[in-house]
Amino acid sequence: MEKLKLHSSDLTQDNITKLAKLFPNCMTESRAEDGTLKRAIDFDQLRQELSTAIIEGPQERYQLNWPGKREALLTANAPIAKTLRPCRDESVDFDATQNLFIEGDNLDALKLLQETYLNKVKMIYIDPPYNTGNDFIYKDDFSEDSEGYFERSNQRDEAGNRLVANTEANGRFHSDWLSMMYSRLKLARNLLRDDGVIFISIGDAELHNLKKICDEMFGSENFIVTFSRMMKSGGAKGRFYTPNLDYILTYSRSLSDTSFFRTPLTAEQIARFYTKIETEGARQGEVYGEERLYKASLDPRPNQRYYIQCPDGSFVIPPGVNFPKKVIEGEKVLPSSEDGVWKWIYDRYSSELGAGNIVFKETNTSALVNERGEKSKWNIYNKLWLVEQQEKGAVPSNFIAHFENRQSASELKSLSIPFDFAKPIKLIAYLQGIASVRQNDVVLDFFAGSSSTAHAVIQLNAEDGGNRKFIMVQLPESCDESSEAYMAGFKTIAEISKERIRRAGKKIKAENALTAPDLDVGFRVLKIDSSNMKDVYYAPDTVKQGDLLAQVDNIREDRTPEDLLFQVLLDWGVDLALPITLESIAGKKVFFVDGNALAACFETGINEEFVKALAARHPLRAVFRDAGFGSDSVKINIEQIFKLISPTTEVKAI
Repeated sequence: MEKLKLHSSDLTQDNITKLAKLFPNCMTESRAEDGTLKRAIDFDQLRQELSTAIIEGPQERYQLNWPGKREALLTANAPIAKTLRPCRDESVDFDATQNLFIEGDNLDALKLLQETYLNKVKMIYIDPPYNTGNDFIYKDDFSEDSEGYFERSNQRDEAGNRLVANTEANGRFHSDWLSMMYSRLKLARNLLRDDGVIFISIGDAELHNLKKICDEMFGSENFIVTFSRMMKSGGAKGRFYTPNLDYILTYSRSLSDTSFFRTPLTAEQIARFYTKIETEGARQGEVYGEERLYKASLDPRPNQRYYIQCPDGSFVIPPGVNFPKKVIEGEKVLPSSEDGVWKWIYDRYSSELGAGNIVFKETNTSALVNERGEKSKWNIYNKLWLVEQQEKGAVPSNFIAHFENRQSASELKSLSIPFDFAKPIKLIAYLQGIASVRQNDVVLDFFAGSSSTAHAVIQLNAEDGGNRKFIMVQLPESCDESSEAYMAGFKTIAEISKERIRRAGKKIKAENALTAPDLDVGFRVLKIDSSNMKDVYYAPDTVKQGDLLAQVDNIREDRTPEDLLFQVLLDWGVDLALPITLESIAGKKVFFVDGNALAACFETGINEEFVKALAARHPLRAVFRDAGFGSDSVKINIEQIFKLISPTTEVKAI
């Protein structure tokens, strides 16, 4: 029930509403004196609407702009003093798995991953809020300068405090959503490989704006396609139409480095088209289909219009108006805009003819004409061999019809996972397939939700023996206390996400025990938190003389050696999914990452005997706790010891 306003009319807003009906293109969002955003009128645009001549105004340029865009850029570029803390209790197969689950704000996560995964991710898939007025977005309020933002970033987060409802009543309804996406996509692009691809699911409410952001962020020349997906068939009606489609915006990091999209041939395609079996020659017994050599849809190209001689000695050419008097097989006939062409140039045709791949058939329905311009009795086909076409695959349509949302409901039900609006795993597996995500490639989803993407990666690995890796990022967003998920014991979306991966991995491994015994269904849980280092580490000049004794150790008291290890991995840009072992050397515990890629000891009482024993292992990198050395002389001599025993080792302290 609507409530009474109990105040007089706001005539200014009434006038703006009236103008919005007349000139919707003159509506914008602007910043008020108190810094808030509100709906407003673009007066320059309104003046132009009411003028018969070009009015003076700001310089025009092709761009998408909104209040807060510069702040979003600042947000993306500003450093943070945070880290990733490992959580073994919530992980699966922590020591051996190569998959990651990062719990926390995805903006922070993307910043923390910049060093380690720069230009290493093959595919990104995200399913962000569609901004329909009924969902939540990240609240990014980073209008302060970079230094202030950096200082505040070292504060501990409270779970779930980063989301706000974004209703249509919000004065910056579009601006907030655009800023959220802009900063995250800017960081995400850095992680993509040169041949990497990003897929973004989106509804029609923000499709147009997201396309413009992506054109700016990835370059319009790297746009590949906007897939239209059948979201549901039938169902509830919208006010003016039935909303059955959503979209998947698709961009590459570098189009020239990106593989062409291909999909596997379906059983239906094979049964319908590949119906012939070779009866003679070197390819006897092989299956093939026949495709016409002339296709009416091809553009007229000069080197693809020529005469072909048929078995009865006549010559044929695609229909058109341009016929030469002298007929020579293979002679080029320059086409006009009304002339048809073959699908190959003559040299390719001649090669295929010699290989026995050309078929001539007599027919009454030929579109071809002879050298006199009369209708021919011949059609010409080429053989498409099934085995070769299966290797190539088929070019996908920009309409995806086979992965409706009801599939995801069934998938989640089979795992007893309560979650609404997840994407089907077959859809994400399909996208991995056309993007050529292969062995050992990394797939990232920083709006993980229930982790359909992780589920799809594991399933695809089980099916083809791959070793693809996933990185999921999900905020510990609180579940509604009245929801089925909360009643089932899930307090946050992140908990749902992790449990889905556990159950899906267990189910897939059991179903593929014989064919994929070494399938990686584990994941390391890493949680975003304030830095392991005390504030003095970042601002030593602010420490007073009386506090110096308390600051001898610059590491927070509640942090473990493994916490320190992962911050070192981040700072050094070492893969967070590499295997980790813990060994004892001269009575000290030492972490070894990927064999000898990094050795880390954060114990106290480090002496020269231990340093010599560690150096004898010749690690690529070695790191110690700054307050861990037994004496100043050990701290001074440590680099000299490594130079003598293992000169290639890079040595650092925290």
